[in-house]
Amino acid sequence: MTIEIGKKAPDFKLLNQNAEEVSLLDYQGKNIVLYFYPKDMTPGCTTQACDFRDNYAAFKENNTVVLGVSPDPVERHTKFIEKHELPFTLLVDETHEVAKLYNVWQLKKTFGKEYYGIVRSTFIIDDQGILQKEYRNIRVKNHVEKTLDYVKNELSK
Repeated sequence: MTIEIGKKAPDFKLLNQNAEEVSLLDYQGKNIVLYFYPKDMTPGCTTQACDFRDNYAAFKENNTVVLGVSPDPVERHTKFIEKHELPFTLLVDETHEVAKLYNVWQLKKTFGKEYYGIVRSTFIIDDQGILQKEYRNIRVKNHVEKTLDYVKNELSK
């Protein structure tokens, strides 16, 4: 299955930071910002998570939930949430199944070394479960603001 703007977003089930199973279908009737990030507690990922935290009320006002996905285990997500007071759900994708489904688990290269990892990406899904926008290989700076602007201007009713 490939993901495509204008089509139904692929559903999945993953554990959250409380080891509870979560599905996209759990959020039917709400817009979803689904963001994939490489690793809890790293500088870029912390900045991104805190930017979502700082704008969380505005997302909520626009009928939008934020879901973060990384390969980190439940315990690490729990620590990350507690340390930075994150008000949204983080999902565990240790097998990279969902990252592969959304085509964000890719070969990367750093200082000549090749490895597989998460390509930082964000998907905006409307309240009907349709993928409306994707941002791939994003830079953290100003990304959350762009995402919020899209939600406010394109999805708010």
